[in-house]
Amino acid sequence: MKASEIKRNQVVSHEGKIYHIRSVERSSPTGRGGNTTFRFQLYLVGSTTKLDLSLRADDDLAEVDMSKRASTFSYMDGENYVFLDSEDYTPYTLTPQHAPDLKDYLIDGLEGFYVMTVDDQAIALQLPQFVELSIVDTPPFLKGASATGRTKTAKLETGLEVQVPEFIANGEKVRVATETGEYAGRA
Repeated sequence: MKASEIKRNQVVSHEGKIYHIRSVERSSPTGRGGNTTFRFQLYLVGSTTKLDLSLRADDDLAEVDMSKRASTFSYMDGENYVFLDSEDYTPYTLTPQHAPDLKDYLIDGLEGFYVMTVDDQAIALQLPQFVELSIVDTPPFLKGASATGRTKTAKLETGLEVQVPEFIANGEKVRVATETGEYAGRA
């Protein structure tokens, strides 16, 4: 698979080891004839070992067969998260390193998780695209303020802070994009 085709959350093989891709950054040169470079943040499956890798658009990485299992959050086991497979109730234990952003979005009853497995070993968690969270603390709306698209900071029920439009008040539910951690509209 070409480096330009690789996306976040894919699993690849590099130098005989299996890695999970946590982030992809594209860098295009400004001059003529320059090659586009892709920077990958890889984590060795089953550990917290991190590898930063830069490749040109035409360089290859071997994709590893991975399956996605629909799952629901079950309980906390110490610092680890335990998810149950929605079909056969197989438990999958994920460490905070497997799902670093999960604490910002995890509330009771949240559905839409996918546990990614390689050889029946849980390697990562895919969050739902959007989550609905309640605002617990934000400054009040000032009547007569300008009609421009100004924003203010709002603290959500999970502790995550996002920028929201001025007219949003405490207690309202908002949609947050899990990919970017940004406000995506009212719920």
